Amino acid sequence: MKQEGWLSTPGLLVCLCLGTLGPAQGGKVLVMPVDGSHWLSMQILVRELSLRGHETVVLVPETSVLIKGSDYYRTQTFRVPYTRAELDATMNALTHNVFLKTPTAAGLLSNVDRLIDFTNLQIKGCEGLLYDGQLMQQLRDEAFDLMLTDPFLPCGSIIAHVLSLPAVYFLRGIPCGLEEKASQCPSPPSFVPRFFTGNTDRMNFLQRVKNVFMASTEVFLCRKIFAGFDELTSRYLGQDMTYKELISHGAIWLMRYDFTFEYPKPFMPNMVHIGGINCVEKKPLPAELEEFVEESEHGFVVFTLGSMVSEMPKEMATQFSEAFRQIPQRVVWRHTGPLPDNLPDNVKILKWLPQNDLLGHPKAKAFITHGGTHGIYEAICNGIPLVMLPLFGDQSDNVNRMVYRGVGESLKILDVTTAKLLTTLNKVINDKSYKEKMMKLSAVHKDRPIEPLDLAVFWTEFVMRHKGAGHLRTAAHELNWIQYHCLDVIGLLLLIIATVVIVTVKCCTFCFRKCCARKTLKKKEE
Repeated sequence: MKQEGWLSTPGLLVCLCLGTLGPAQGGKVLVMPVDGSHWLSMQILVRELSLRGHETVVLVPETSVLIKGSDYYRTQTFRVPYTRAELDATMNALTHNVFLKTPTAAGLLSNVDRLIDFTNLQIKGCEGLLYDGQLMQQLRDEAFDLMLTDPFLPCGSIIAHVLSLPAVYFLRGIPCGLEEKASQCPSPPSFVPRFFTGNTDRMNFLQRVKNVFMASTEVFLCRKIFAGFDELTSRYLGQDMTYKELISHGAIWLMRYDFTFEYPKPFMPNMVHIGGINCVEKKPLPAELEEFVEESEHGFVVFTLGSMVSEMPKEMATQFSEAFRQIPQRVVWRHTGPLPDNLPDNVKILKWLPQNDLLGHPKAKAFITHGGTHGIYEAICNGIPLVMLPLFGDQSDNVNRMVYRGVGESLKILDVTTAKLLTTLNKVINDKSYKEKMMKLSAVHKDRPIEPLDLAVFWTEFVMRHKGAGHLRTAAHELNWIQYHCLDVIGLLLLIIATVVIVTVKCCTFCFRKCCARKTLKKKEE
């Protein structure tokens, strides 16, 4: 079988070892998730670990949005110093402003400020857990084997450090590419595009200038975004340590992407790619929904803007509604806001929809999405072309990657009109190249020696069996900036070259003067 280039060293080790190594029997896993869409894929791994005999305890704030109890894991609730209304207001600030027009630069700074407001609230929640002495002692007494956490927020990493637990990180990425900086992963701006640049991995000169500029700007943005994380880390641990230094001790980084989605780039030995882990097996649709999509002669379109954005202004919803009226396909639309007037008969509105099950239906024709990685991977797994409307965060970069691969088209949410949406939707549905390229991408993604979920479980159990993965930690962590870039070696070589040049010039000058002196003396003697 042909093996694709994305197969990493950890993947090869799994193939060799999975048949001979058993699971970490009866392990105890402490889970510190990030609420919201981040939890949707992490809970798949948590559930699988429980099914394989591990005891999992999930730390849940009392104002949780999506993290609920389950028969597969035990929850431990902790108090937070804010109300559900305050949390909702902060999350709404992140999402509702996407429908307001702002200049590009001002919009970026505004998004950063809203992100900081959200993370600052989460830091307060983290303090509620960390400074709960009784609860922290209870966690200590339970003698966990592992911390499974999302390093998008600092709480899990701090607890892992305090309880001396090896940490397995589960993430798509961290703002400013902090995961690459913390893991000492090379990220050359010559071919690794920075977020918000719109660049691909193949850049011309001006694009590389833009990329280098953004890479430099990230340094200042990171200081602003992670100032609260750094302060909490150093204050609680009682030592001069930044958040980047703290997460650099992670044993394994489970990265929720692979190279059917991401551009090819360097990665470290302890980074494991599990893109598509959320592509679970398709389940039957509810009877009413199955009847609606099955009766469509021309198939149907799925439309959702993710778990955090379920509504839009009525005027904008009307633009979508009028476009849907003019297509022969039926539309399943997740929408909880004010309904447009005269909703067409081919549109079904739901407050929540089984996204993966719909995309896996043989009559699904297109997926209108905000560009989150969960939805994109479900589209890849099921071979469904995309119409993408990025809203905030890394979504615009996710969308650029799919447009570059020719499997979808992108529209700006604030510029959407009925005519633009209708043209784009018809193009993606009727132009067979989108479907063909997506099916090829899907085939490449599925051509792998082990499923992403099994890979994630293996490395989680590996860390439990061996109390970490120190052999995968690079020596780059022990080098300072000068040593890492060999500036001391370059300096020595320049000194040697300069010394040789100076000595050579001096010798030549001396010989020249001596020769001239001899000629002068010879002339005088004549």
